[in-house]
Amino acid sequence: VQLQASGGGVVQAGDSLRLSCTASGLTFSSVLVGWFRQAPGKEREFVASISWSGGTTYYADSVKGRFAVSRDNAKNTVYLQMNSLKPSDTAVYSCAARSSRWHNTRSDEYDYWGQGTLVTVSS
Repeated sequence: VQLQASGGGVVQAGDSLRLSCTASGLTFSSVLVGWFRQAPGKEREFVASISWSGGTTYYADSVKGRFAVSRDNAKNTVYLQMNSLKPSDTAVYSCAARSSRWHNTRSDEYDYWGQGTLVTVSS
């Protein structure tokens, strides 16, 4: 199983960025996918998750209204659209998958992880 996050970069506050998470080696339409981030010197935190079909999503309060998660199961890809970015959004963003149908904000409840992509937001 492989998950690969991409799309990070350096942007200014207020800009937008779209991250992608592409998976292989698993039945993608049967896993819930979550996005997490880890800022320098801080613990990993939950950002958003999306159900198998994409029918339900869940967001951390800190990104609600600014970020949107979506998926294209035909392409084995989940997206994280990030708008109105703030310097506090600076972090390494990683995607993870879990076989359960239920949303979960705990990183240890996810079965598969990919390498992250760095997002830097300058003020």
